Amino acid sequence: MHYYVDVIKRYADFSGRARRREYWMFVLCSIPVMVVLIALDLALGSYPVAFYLYNLGVLLPTLGLSVRRLHDTGRSGWWYLVGLIPFVGWIGIIVLMAIEGDAGPNQYGANPKQLTA
Repeated sequence: MHYYVDVIKRYADFSGRARRREYWMFVLCSIPVMVVLIALDLALGSYPVAFYLYNLGVLLPTLGLSVRRLHDTGRSGWWYLVGLIPFVGWIGIIVLMAIEGDAGPNQYGANPKQLTA
C-alpha cells in the first residue's frame, strides 16, 4: 500500500527513476479502486462520474510515475507517447514498463534498486 501512497505524494515529480515494482504495485492498487468506483457508479446510476473523477485525480501522479519508470530504462519521458499509436501503442507501453531498468546509474540518476537494498 505504501507504493500507492508514495506515488501520490510525488504527484508532480518527473525526475529520477522508478523501479518496476513501484510502477506495477501502483497499477495493482489502482485497479481494485477503479472496479469499486465503477460498481458504485452503476449502483447509484451515475456511471462514469466517480470513475472519471478518480482517473482525473491520479492522472498527474500516473504520468510522473510512468516518466520515472521510463527514465529507469534509460529512455526519455517522451517515449510515453508510444501509447498514442492506434491498436498497438498500449502493448508498447506495457513492454516498456515491464523491461528491466539500467543496472547502474544513468543520466536520470542512481539505480533505485541499489538505493533501497
